Amino acid sequence: MSLFDLTGKVALITGSTKGIGLAIAQRMAEAGAKVVISSRNQDACDEVAADICANGGDALPIACNINYKEQLQALVSKTLEHYGKIDILVVNAALNPFYGPSQDIPDEAFDKIMSSNIGSAHRLCQMVLPGMAKLGGGAAIIVSSIAGIKGSNVLGAYGISKAADMQMARNLAVEWGPHNIRVNCIAPGLIRTDFARALWENPETYKQTVSKYPLRRIGEPDEIAGAAIYLASDAGSFTTGQTLVVDGGGTITG
Repeated sequence: MSLFDLTGKVALITGSTKGIGLAIAQRMAEAGAKVVISSRNQDACDEVAADICANGGDALPIACNINYKEQLQALVSKTLEHYGKIDILVVNAALNPFYGPSQDIPDEAFDKIMSSNIGSAHRLCQMVLPGMAKLGGGAAIIVSSIAGIKGSNVLGAYGISKAADMQMARNLAVEWGPHNIRVNCIAPGLIRTDFARALWENPETYKQTVSKYPLRRIGEPDEIAGAAIYLASDAGSFTTGQTLVVDGGGTITG
């Protein structure tokens, strides 16, 4: 059996109708997992789930706005009603409504970033990890960012939230490790997604960014999906409390 086989596993993936989350859902389905597709738009969830099922996978579409605890609870409850368990939790959905100096960020935007990016991850883990423990173990993966490692003059609040993801993973890894639950982060660099479009579509920004990457290019969503499968599978069974940086080497250079 492959170390990367996810057959029989149920994976709940937030923000999985596009970008990194979509790639993770598609690749986990290919690896044998039953996947829950979730974003704010039910039609988008339905479309992605139908595509995965048409390609031989098993997918359940459930719309959820991560800003509301009751919707997060409904997402978890509906998943358990349908599949009976959650083996893998991927907290991918996040937002960043402000791009600019920290001095200029409105209180509302700052609070929304913290509540959505940190709060939803915290609440989902509270809802899901106890059930994993009863099953004998599982894996939680929080998609963070290198913005949580490097300083920035335009992504300050977002970077704070992503640094918090890394500490959350460490805390939960300690708390839930005795129950055979592993909790890790992935910190992507610049990836070709709609979320980062403003960075990679601008020729000057793109050139400046990739000039600092040893691989001299930005990443693709599938390159994050591979890391997620590693962390969710037996291949990563001795990895917990870590942040796996997948950034083309951007953080090792000046």
